[in-house]
Amino acid sequence: MNEQRFVVSDVLWQRLEPHLAGKAGDAGVTAKDNRLFLEAVFWRVCTGSPWRDLAPAFGH
Repeated sequence: MNEQRFVVSDVLWQRLEPHLAGKAGDAGVTAKDNRLFLEAVFWRVCTGSPWRDLAPAFGH
């Protein structure tokens, strides 16, 4: 499995990051790593694999 296919580019991340909850200063809990979470979601959607098969590269 090539996890590199699911890496969010820096350009895309700069556009998405301001719209995600969990940043410092947001109400509630600060997210540990929104970018890694988003990459894991892309992996899940694109592969159709269950969460239990999440690749170690995504923090599993």
